[in-house]
Amino acid sequence: MTHTAIIAGTVLMGVVLMGHGSVQAQEDQLAFAVVSEAPKDKTRISAKIAIDGTVTDTKLLASEAIVGNLIWKKLEICHAMRLEGQRSGEGFRVTSVRVVDGSMLPMVLQGFAGDCLLKKALEIAPLVD
Repeated sequence: MTHTAIIAGTVLMGVVLMGHGSVQAQEDQLAFAVVSEAPKDKTRISAKIAIDGTVTDTKLLASEAIVGNLIWKKLEICHAMRLEGQRSGEGFRVTSVRVVDGSMLPMVLQGFAGDCLLKKALEIAPLVD
C-alpha cells in the first residue's frame, strides 16, 4: 500500500511539473526592436529584434488589437520599440508595444538604430520633399 502511494505521488508530481512547464512556454518574452524597412504591410513589420542579448532579423507579427494601436499605425523605419510577445516559426507575435528612445535600447541594438537614423536622414528624408 505504501509503495502504491509513493508511485501515485511521483506520477502526480510529474504531471504537475509537466503542466507547469507548458504554462511557462506560453509566457510573453521581453524584446526590443528597431524597424529595419519601411512598413508596407502593418501586420508584418521587418525589424532587428533583441531577445536576451541576441539580435536577429525577423518579422513582427501584429494581432488585430496591436494593428489598431496608434503606435503601430504610425510606425516608420528606424522606430525603436519595447515589445512583449512570443517567438513563432513565422516571426515574433507582438502582444504589447511601447515606443522607446534609442538610448533605452540594449547596447546590441543601439549601433543599428544610430546607423538607421543617419541613413534615413541622408538618403530617405531628402526624397520626401
